[in-house]
Amino acid sequence: METDPRYGDLTLSEFDEQLASAEPVPGGGSASAIAGSMAGSLLAMVSRLSKDRPKYAAFAATHARALLVAEEARRRLLHLADDDARAYAAFSAARKMARETAEEQAARDAATRVAAREASEVPLAVARECARIIDEVEAMAGRSNLNASSDLEVAARLAAAAARGAAANVMINLPMVGDEDFHGAAVLELSRLLEGVDRSAAEVAQRVAAGTLRQPEVA
Repeated sequence: METDPRYGDLTLSEFDEQLASAEPVPGGGSASAIAGSMAGSLLAMVSRLSKDRPKYAAFAATHARALLVAEEARRRLLHLADDDARAYAAFSAARKMARETAEEQAARDAATRVAAREASEVPLAVARECARIIDEVEAMAGRSNLNASSDLEVAARLAAAAARGAAANVMINLPMVGDEDFHGAAVLELSRLLEGVDRSAAEVAQRVAAGTLRQPEVA
């Protein structure tokens, strides 16, 4: 099993082959992070296709901010794809620890809790980055190159899917963390993040369907 991946260094075909293999990593967590990174890349593309265009000059501040967020988020998500694979490898190793004696069982349980927390925190970070991306996508819709508006909708849908995929990984690992406070805080944050993601995705779809520009953001 690969425990020190750098998926950003692979070709798309190479990553796809690894994802399709019988190995447990990369899996859904890394795939969600990669999908989120692609959403960020699309947002960056639309930002670049919009800046320095006279027709969209009134939205220059929005373009600049969106590009900055997109570049930061897409790179962060590539790293999180690697982190997710490492977290799962650590969790899998913990579950394979010996448990013949009480001491071994206690050590296995402790290692599982630590690994499960990491395997929850990483996809939670993925969901956060996807929420950052989709917020900027929503701000760009109707304030950017209308010829690339469908790319914004694709970005929104990718980010939303990636956030929900990451959330699924958080939820499946939380029960094994053994920390009620962390569990409750993570569930509450996820609920708020996903609510916002779904709302923004719907707003982007409406803006793209309208095909018109809107007012610049208020400074």
